[in-house]
Amino acid sequence: MTSFAIAVTGVVLLVSSCTASGEPVSAGRTSAASAPAQLWPDRKRASQPEPGRGEDLPAAVPGVPRVPSGDIRKANLLTVVRAQVAAGSAFDGEPLFDADTTRKIDACASEPAHCPVWTPQYRDLTGDGEVDLIVGIETPDDSLALWVFKLNDGVVTWIMDAGSAVGSVEIANGDLILREPTGTPGYEMRTVYGWDARKQTMALRAMEFDQADSAAPAPKRTP
Repeated sequence: MTSFAIAVTGVVLLVSSCTASGEPVSAGRTSAASAPAQLWPDRKRASQPEPGRGEDLPAAVPGVPRVPSGDIRKANLLTVVRAQVAAGSAFDGEPLFDADTTRKIDACASEPAHCPVWTPQYRDLTGDGEVDLIVGIETPDDSLALWVFKLNDGVVTWIMDAGSAVGSVEIANGDLILREPTGTPGYEMRTVYGWDARKQTMALRAMEFDQADSAAPAPKRTP
């Protein structure tokens, strides 16, 4: 009986006491996890918003010649942009941009210094080994329309439509990251889009507040 009591006592001391040799010690009682408690459960929920252009993707861009080579860099940038502006306006029933921005887009070839279309970027966002076309269009209110296009059997296809305040745009591990200023000093909004193979679009992955990176370079805006 005495040896059994000593053994039990030794176990208790091993678990609950701290020793100089760095043995593990108990952190105390852990609070029990609880399920979320919904406040005002009887309140009527908001209705689902009407689908916008983002829910209508992917969509072939009408009026753009096919690209048999499979290299989207062979597609004329301004042809793609103008065709998408026309197609998007037809979808919404009203112009995508204000009259001045639309005029500047139409005049990009003859007035490049005033062109709101940023330098096109070509990166593989879909993981198929082929580059995709990333287009940024700046408007007078300092907002940015960000579009992404890929080729589907030679057809230029719209796979992303996003808008944000002009901040920075980054690529990381195939994700497209938008950073835009907020009303909170030292913080910015970080929005991440990534390829969704099931939907065949660039889908929203995350949206969060993040510490502002003052060292982030401004996007190139050369037409």
